[in-house]
Amino acid sequence: MDAQQHQRTGIPRPPPPAPGGGGDFSAILTVLGMFLAIAAMVIIPSSSTLKQSFSVLHQVPEGHVGVYWRGGALLDTITSPGFHFKLPLITHFEPIQVTLQTDLVRDIPCGTKGGVMINFEKIEVVNRLSKDYVYDTLLNYGVQYDNTWIYDKIHHEINQFCSAHSLQQVYIDMFDQIDEKMKDSLQADCTRYAPGIEILSVRVTKPKIPESIRRNFEQMEEERTKVLIAIEKQRVSEKEAETQKKIAISEAEKHAHVSKIQMEQKLMEKDSARKQEEISNAMYLAREKSLADADYYRTMKEVEADKLRLTPQYLELKFIEAIANNTKIYFGNKVPNMVLDQRLLGSFLQDVVKRENLEL
Repeated sequence: MDAQQHQRTGIPRPPPPAPGGGGDFSAILTVLGMFLAIAAMVIIPSSSTLKQSFSVLHQVPEGHVGVYWRGGALLDTITSPGFHFKLPLITHFEPIQVTLQTDLVRDIPCGTKGGVMINFEKIEVVNRLSKDYVYDTLLNYGVQYDNTWIYDKIHHEINQFCSAHSLQQVYIDMFDQIDEKMKDSLQADCTRYAPGIEILSVRVTKPKIPESIRRNFEQMEEERTKVLIAIEKQRVSEKEAETQKKIAISEAEKHAHVSKIQMEQKLMEKDSARKQEEISNAMYLAREKSLADADYYRTMKEVEADKLRLTPQYLELKFIEAIANNTKIYFGNKVPNMVLDQRLLGSFLQDVVKRENLEL
């Protein structure tokens, strides 16, 4: 195809390279080397110091910030997560975590106040480095700042605590307080000397103690458990007795309350019957008084009527009618003077009426 193109354009074809010439091969090697160098600087991940030194493009993971050194001097440039560029071989890069992280401190030997050696297998410290204090912290304590303020500090604080307390206190009595004491001690020193480090929590596992002492503690714990069980049973029995007592008191109070209600009901019934009796008596008394008043009124009216009716003339008439109705007639010298004398009878009756009027 090249020969045809040269023939159409009229341009003479260059002579072929002499066999054994190395010019073109050297150029290919140069281009290939440059390509490999660029690929090594751009593509190779930043997992080691050597690769980071050759890389141009690097990545800051999420939850980290990028920190840079140039010629061994820490730069004040802090980059956020993402892709960034740097000068290869001149600028060194390290990602620094600024989110929560857990540092695990293992195998911490210490001696108690009584001289017993114990060993804390694992202590976890949850901490966080503030983004605003990354530069100051790394400037003063380097990238491995947690070795100074967490790993070494935990060893120091645990030994200080053990040396001031007995095995009984460290292993049982005050074990639940070690977490908070370690947290407060670490945070106090970090706040004073490395304010960017925040200690969130400390988790301390049970330390290992000599086997003979551990068996003694287990026996003591068994005895203590038996005592606690006995105390709990006694407490349950007391609670049951107290419950039965409360039930009995409640039943007695209920019966007393029912009896009181029944007694009040009977008293109310008696009081109601008494009031009914009083009302009946009052009604009877009023009725009898009304009858007596009526009888008295009738009698008085009859008396008044008799006063008006029993005049001497009326009485004389009645007397005469009585004599006329009598079938027996007596004769004698005294009879006309005693019985048949109407004037004498009228005078007698008038005297009787006058005496009655005077008495009234």
